[in-house]
Amino acid sequence: MPAANGTINLKTAAKDEIVDITSRVQDIVSKAKIRHGQACVFVVGSTAAVTTVEHEPGLVADLQGAMDRLYPKGTDYEHHRRWGDGNGHSHVRASFVGPSLTVPVVDGSLVLGTWQQIVFMEFDNKPRSREIVVQVIGEL
Repeated sequence: MPAANGTINLKTAAKDEIVDITSRVQDIVSKAKIRHGQACVFVVGSTAAVTTVEHEPGLVADLQGAMDRLYPKGTDYEHHRRWGDGNGHSHVRASFVGPSLTVPVVDGSLVLGTWQQIVFMEFDNKPRSREIVVQVIGEL
């Protein structure tokens, strides 16, 4: 089965950024020339995640607020005690959202709902350079 890989590189400011990467993933799928298959989107690192969401300012703010309520930054995480880097919340958030997402590819296009975008979520407490790997497999 044919496969192709691509990479998306991002620089973040560590402010709970939620970045729409849908068009960049679609570009990789298009270049792969896979007509029918799957695209796996995977963030390299343990303090960021990928998912789908309606990427509009209100929902982005709601999602950021939900993360603050569910996994607060001010909580005394054991990770802080061991490493002293203050980003225990980042690891917990990333673990619950997850590092990868698989999206069907039909006729060379990602299968997404009208209001569904693929997003990268930055959870770390400092600016980062991020790598997102996209692997496309399927039929040409």
